[in-house]
Amino acid sequence: MDERFARSAWFRRDRFGLFIHWGLYSIPARGEWCRGTEKWDDGAYHALMRDFRADGFDPRAWARAAKAAGMRYAVFTAKHHDGFCLFDSALTDFKSTNSAAGRDLVRDFLDAFRAEGLRVGLYYSLIDWEHPAYPAWQHHSHPHRDDEAFRERRPFAEYLDYLHGQVRELCSRYGKLDLLWFDYSYGEMRGEKWRASELVRMVRSLQPDVLIDNRLEVSGEGFGSLVTDHPSAFCGDFVSPECLLPPEGIRDAHGAPVPWEACVTLNDHWGCCAADDNYKPAAVVIRKLVECVSKGGNLLLNVGPDARGRFPAPARRVLAAVGAWMDDHAGAIRGGDLCAFPKPEWGRYIQNGDTVFAMVLDPPIGPLALPSIPPERIARCSLLRDGSGLPLFSDWRTANYARLAYVDLPRWSMYDPVCTVVKIELK
Repeated sequence: MDERFARSAWFRRDRFGLFIHWGLYSIPARGEWCRGTEKWDDGAYHALMRDFRADGFDPRAWARAAKAAGMRYAVFTAKHHDGFCLFDSALTDFKSTNSAAGRDLVRDFLDAFRAEGLRVGLYYSLIDWEHPAYPAWQHHSHPHRDDEAFRERRPFAEYLDYLHGQVRELCSRYGKLDLLWFDYSYGEMRGEKWRASELVRMVRSLQPDVLIDNRLEVSGEGFGSLVTDHPSAFCGDFVSPECLLPPEGIRDAHGAPVPWEACVTLNDHWGCCAADDNYKPAAVVIRKLVECVSKGGNLLLNVGPDARGRFPAPARRVLAAVGAWMDDHAGAIRGGDLCAFPKPEWGRYIQNGDTVFAMVLDPPIGPLALPSIPPERIARCSLLRDGSGLPLFSDWRTANYARLAYVDLPRWSMYDPVCTVVKIELK
């Protein structure tokens, strides 16, 4: 656990990342599961490669949008469940270099994000609706799950050789990776069914510092053995709750915090869905980011580019608005962690060493109370966005609360409309 915890130091410092789901499914634009849910014929789905031109794909623009939003790392789908590879794998012809795009999109992504100083990760689906040796018959999401012709399949070991081979390609041909995001285990398809111990040994031999999620064991709802006294060799470095923020963060069997990252869609789909305009407002994203960090976790926020490779306009607007807030308040997010003091009623506390950040989501009437922080421990208070000092406050209104510290923000204009941050330096 100590080795894993040390390996994740950058991850627990950076806190905010970008998830990008892009592939052939962006052309029908009905979400990343459409090949499975709609039972696409193989020929019709393969034909999408002729239209996958990526003529609007500008990975530097993606990277700059992420960086401007205050994100410090990004994870890109090298292969999703549909089996289409966005990298130049030698093990399949079903890949972006054989599409109209004619490009290794993973390499372009990695080069662009590294050039902007961002850490990089790759998503790889353990599930595969394309490979002939992956079980199709009665598999819950496979496009051929009800097709008798797919009842008899080739040995599953053939698929495992393919899976391991492609992961080896990703880990050996593209330079240093900071994160490897597997997705996902279910039913009997978990752990050693994937030859997981062997897979992780291979990954570690090629990328010793890479962080691995916990989904060789579980899906988005599971913690896995990472939180137990007997973690497996493939338990991963962090827990990955999906579209849900844990009520109190995540801890191991002894109550020690465990690194975790909530992966959350910006609208209601991971891949592009033209009919889905249910984008989370920037204020919601900011508040949920604050919540994650206050509970010792990260937020991985997803954008699904369109068929041409462009971020949808609503996504660009949300990222820009989040970035405007982060410009003034990233100091509370990066390096922020669980606080020794209980959650206050007006918002949350985030702690970084001897500094506590009061994340004020519901401004009070009158001065701001700082519950649980002894007044004598407070060296200085200031408004994080501009550094202006904020005096501790006492008058007749607070006379009955002598052991409760108050700080004075006398004008409503001093409060941010989404989240005000008061920096509290402790003695």
